[in-house]
Amino acid sequence: MDTQESASHVPDNLSAKYKDSFAYLTIKDRLPVILTKVVDTVYRMKNKMKDEDTSDELKDITGRISKMRFQIQTDKPVENLEDSRTDTPIWNQHHQDLLKLNNGQPIKWFSAAWLYLECYMYRRIQESVELTNKLKSLDVFEDQKCEAYYTSEGAVTTLLTYLLEVVGQCQGYSSQEKADKLKQFLEVALWGNKCDLSISAGFSNSQTTCILDQLKLLNSNILADHSQQVIETLQHQMKGDAGRVDIVLDNAGFELVTDLCLAEFLVSAGLASTIHFHGKAMPWFVSDVTRKDFQWVLETMKGTNNLAISTFGAKWQKLLELGSWVFHDDDFWTTPFDFSMMKKHASELYSDLGKADLVFFKGDLNYRKLVGDKRWDPTESFSSSLRGFEPAPVCSLRALKSDVVVGLKPGQAEMTQHHDKDWMINGKWAVISFHPGHS
Repeated sequence: MDTQESASHVPDNLSAKYKDSFAYLTIKDRLPVILTKVVDTVYRMKNKMKDEDTSDELKDITGRISKMRFQIQTDKPVENLEDSRTDTPIWNQHHQDLLKLNNGQPIKWFSAAWLYLECYMYRRIQESVELTNKLKSLDVFEDQKCEAYYTSEGAVTTLLTYLLEVVGQCQGYSSQEKADKLKQFLEVALWGNKCDLSISAGFSNSQTTCILDQLKLLNSNILADHSQQVIETLQHQMKGDAGRVDIVLDNAGFELVTDLCLAEFLVSAGLASTIHFHGKAMPWFVSDVTRKDFQWVLETMKGTNNLAISTFGAKWQKLLELGSWVFHDDDFWTTPFDFSMMKKHASELYSDLGKADLVFFKGDLNYRKLVGDKRWDPTESFSSSLRGFEPAPVCSLRALKSDVVVGLKPGQAEMTQHHDKDWMINGKWAVISFHPGHS
């Protein structure tokens, strides 16, 4: 592994162990932009409120978020959390552990590990809501997520119309035809990950064209493609009774629809009997899926005046009611820990994932947590970068939006850099990475 840090701020007094634990990413500038967007959103809510107490609490939220924005801009130390969520002691203990690793020196915004700071910022946003009395269920990103879905409705319509046709013919497909369609829906779910509001600082980032028409053009941008191993793993399971597939979700809106399409095809093709979805227990990274987002999409689809969309909205809601589909939102997904620490900090979740025949991890943040956000040599294998995290066979579907990547061929990173200097952060390149789990 190459442990040399990237060009962003790295403190001289940071211990060698601490430096080796994280990659230092050069995207810190967008945090104040995201916070400004949140303040503006909450301020507009305040202007609409007639309840004086609620209006005052919205004012308190904007005040706390504005304070954090100032702390970021002036490089103030990270503070302990003060709310009463069950994860607060976990965050505060981790802060103390980081202080020890940093020789007692404060953890500051311009010098600490980027993955930790980014997660901490979103946890602080949630704290600003948790400290209210009446607004504890408020999602400050809800309007943006709903808008992202609505502005993608044309693409959703095209995709679900096609899915309805595929499902209707699925029973007559040969094994090879099922494999071909599975690869197609894997790529649909992969490129659905381009729609990420945290990357666009909360501004519109929707899918406005037919993703099916783009797959062939985008194929050469998949830098590591282990889809055949994924297909073979699922086909092997199908030889017995179709089993369980888990999908660790990323973004709401169009990306969530692509994930639901993948789940639908797996069940319809007999490649899985149950699907377990994993979302966030609180609003996270602007557009990440919460239970409320998941339910909202199905309800919205169900009430849409389009046969394909309403059909699947009703069908998927029924699958949830029957228990064929299950939604989980464990607190671990919004802790500061990478996934190599799951067995220690969330052993029940790790054991539950171990019941799956395959676990899909969607998106950039999940990828960073899979590989520890380390400064890996790009040719390092995906399996070794997981550092022992193997509850089950693992597949990562990820469009690159941060400067960490593994599993590439020698010279591939340099060649891609020559073609596109922003290839690691602009979401135009992707990987389908696979680890088979225990042999």
